[in-house]
Amino acid sequence: MNLRKFHPTRRRLIQALLLAGGATPAMLAMVRLAGANSDVPVIPGVQEFKGIFKINGRIPRIHQVVKPGDVVTTGRNGSGIIIIGQHAYMIRENAELEFYAEDFEITEEGQVSGLIRVASGAVLSVFGKTTTRIETPFATIGIRGTACYVDVTPARTYACVCYGKADLVGAGDNKLLETVKTTHHDSPRYIYKRGARKRIETAPVIDHTDIELRLLEKLVNRRPLFDKRKKRERSDRNDSY
Repeated sequence: MNLRKFHPTRRRLIQALLLAGGATPAMLAMVRLAGANSDVPVIPGVQEFKGIFKINGRIPRIHQVVKPGDVVTTGRNGSGIIIIGQHAYMIRENAELEFYAEDFEITEEGQVSGLIRVASGAVLSVFGKTTTRIETPFATIGIRGTACYVDVTPARTYACVCYGKADLVGAGDNKLLETVKTTHHDSPRYIYKRGARKRIETAPVIDHTDIELRLLEKLVNRRPLFDKRKKRERSDRNDSY
């Protein structure tokens, strides 16, 4: 695996996961089981962080649980991974997120629903069964059990539904801009503020990778849908002989 293409902050975080440098016991177990079918207990809360990474203005403890209304902020070289219920989040530098401030709900199966506000920065997320919404200054992404990468800048929101289904709704008027259903980064979009000449447009796949998605899914004992699909296709080909 060539990590040189990653931003230094992301590279250090991935190396911690893959090489166990400062990784938590849960991460070590996941790395050892890479490629295996065995499940290990999902440990909620903060899994790993680098640089400036705070919850409600304070440096967190490893495995500190993130509660409804908690605000996570990162600095220039900050990043971290959080698990809430059956969902995992990789938060990038210069970000500000408020987790589940409204409509918070948790089922007996540990599925969490609610509203996540991303004021700035980027987050890569993988979700279990959920009705979670990700709200940004320009759009709301209505999640229906999927993986999603969101990057918020002063000019626009970037949203890539990596796999699964989501409604992209404009901020300010709650206008449904598009419903996307993807299997492998098929429909990334730029979304602009209300009144812009173009409200939504096609975007490239930027700044997130399948490696990171696999790491996040492994932390909650899952595999990305595109890997499951490839496995089924191989199995179908073998059955045909």
